[in-house]
Amino acid sequence: MNYKLVKIVELSGDKASVYSLYTEDEKCTLFEKFMRENSKSFKSETIDILKRLNSIASKEGAREQYFKTREGKPGDLVCALYDRPNSHLRLYCIRLGGSLIILGGGGHKPKTIRALQSDPKLSSENSLMVKLSGELLHRVKSKEILYVNDYMDLEGDLDFEF
Repeated sequence: MNYKLVKIVELSGDKASVYSLYTEDEKCTLFEKFMRENSKSFKSETIDILKRLNSIASKEGAREQYFKTREGKPGDLVCALYDRPNSHLRLYCIRLGGSLIILGGGGHKPKTIRALQSDPKLSSENSLMVKLSGELLHRVKSKEILYVNDYMDLEGDLDFEF
């Protein structure tokens, strides 16, 4: 499937920029799909996620304490946005320093399962972010993708096929 990394201007601010993968097949970003899939069943949690993202982008920056790290393979940058203790949603992302995050997808993660591999949807969403992280890091090292605007934006080859 073809994807394009796009900035979500409405969620970006002075402290951090927010990106997501746009998929032509679905005509939306992975984050938009996540919100559409979960906003009815988990309305208060999706509102909380939007508030947290707004705070990260406009007030705090993408501090490590807001993310559950090591959600992918060793060495990649895949993490999950921290949830509240009674929350049931898991949103996977890639944190690139304190000023840039890439939102992926996710879904319902019951507290009864410990590993994301126990849920096919979560496993699939996580796997896509792991692939993106690997390819993104490769392109940054080879200078096909550059950090610009004080590390707030990405520029270059932002098209991916997985």
